[in-house]
Amino acid sequence: MASTTNPLATGFQSGDDLNGKISPVSVSNSDVERTVCGIPVRNQATFERRVMRRIDLRVLPLLGILYSLALIDRSNLGVARIAGMGEDLELSIGSRYSVVSCVYFIPYILLELPSNMLLRTFGTRNLLSFCVIAWGAVQLAMAFVPNWQYLALCRVLLGAFEAGFFPALVFIITTWYRRHEVQKRLAGFYLISLLAGGFSAILAYSFSHLAGKAGLPGWSWIFVIEGAVTILIGCVAWAFLPGFPDNNTFLNSEETRFILERIEEDRGDSLPDTVTLWKAFEYLSDWKIWIYGLMFLCATIPAYAIGFFITVILSGMGWNLEFALLLSAPPYVFAALSVFVFAWLSDHFRSRAIFLTAQTILTLVGFAITGFVERPGWRYFGLFLGNAGSAGCVPGILAYSSNNIVSHSKRAVTTAIIISFGGLGGIIATTIFRQQDFPRYIPGISVTISCQALLLVLLGVLTLNFRYHNKTKRNTLQPAMGGRIDFLYTL
Repeated sequence: MASTTNPLATGFQSGDDLNGKISPVSVSNSDVERTVCGIPVRNQATFERRVMRRIDLRVLPLLGILYSLALIDRSNLGVARIAGMGEDLELSIGSRYSVVSCVYFIPYILLELPSNMLLRTFGTRNLLSFCVIAWGAVQLAMAFVPNWQYLALCRVLLGAFEAGFFPALVFIITTWYRRHEVQKRLAGFYLISLLAGGFSAILAYSFSHLAGKAGLPGWSWIFVIEGAVTILIGCVAWAFLPGFPDNNTFLNSEETRFILERIEEDRGDSLPDTVTLWKAFEYLSDWKIWIYGLMFLCATIPAYAIGFFITVILSGMGWNLEFALLLSAPPYVFAALSVFVFAWLSDHFRSRAIFLTAQTILTLVGFAITGFVERPGWRYFGLFLGNAGSAGCVPGILAYSSNNIVSHSKRAVTTAIIISFGGLGGIIATTIFRQQDFPRYIPGISVTISCQALLLVLLGVLTLNFRYHNKTKRNTLQPAMGGRIDFLYTL
């Protein structure tokens, strides 16, 4: 059961071990009224803004840049294919390209939970920087593969090293903020990767014009440059990667106590509990985790479909390669703006379900326009809507789930399971958009639209269940979440 101690009525002795229990210190009511964590109440708002700004600048840009590298390195296969790799490695034979795209997700799904459970054991800086450098090395090796089988092996290794990365980032970010601050932060970190991903195809294609340099084909230069940059940034990031609030190294003791107190007041899990196999199995028996996972799967299918196939879809509308690459960027710019606006509204109104509903409908409408309208201009407009809606659902679902979880151990397990369902979404996306369905991809678009309808049903079931439990708690003062009677589910 999570602690229900009010952190505003507790203090910390100097030299307390922040990895241990919060040690209460007796203070008078007048002291509590005058100060919070040793800070005069009249100065608390200014102090809070300064500390939160410092956390935002340390945590979000760096994690956003690193995740951008992961997203670019996993999705640059399409550009490399049209830059000559498809012909050199004979990827157009049978389902070779789909296999190469799909095998990435097998280790990605299987290793996410173990990685998140071991995050504290190895340390955030050590594990995350190792992952970045390792997948950068694999990316670099892909420049020299002699056939499609070795390419598939590299994709498997890429999935293994990227597996624990995104769940770890989400886990870390959600431990730093109150429940109704977290979606803006998840969106802020995610939109960096959206913008980078939107222009990565253009950048990768420009790298391919180095064809012939050092005796390498153009597509090899895409992997050489992007792999080398990833390794370099991974080495530098080791010194700056943030940890968890209780063991961070960039805040002083006063600022750390303040952050821990505001988290304790919000949900009662400011300090970590140990992740064990017994706890993991207990958490996995909670049916709500699997509903979140299925929702995330439905949201990631259109996101991956656009990421992998947008240039192919655009070329199928009649544009040549250069125009298809240029036109692939604007939908991501629009999506980044949409993601942040919806996240701000969701945090401001402290509501998740209604805005997730709106973004899911946006995705459904967008893919319907792209799939079933004849005019290319309207079909292109549909990509704007579909990309914006699906991109917004990713941080939205993660925020919805993290808002309704108490304890670090359950957060680690739940985050990994939900994001592993995103890997399943990637597998589905790479297999339903088949080469024989080019240029309209009607079967793939139909499956994507059906999954958005399923997402709406699952969201309704989950939200009605939360509403029922909140009503029961108000009427009977029974614990609503994590055993806390002062908690209500976020709807």
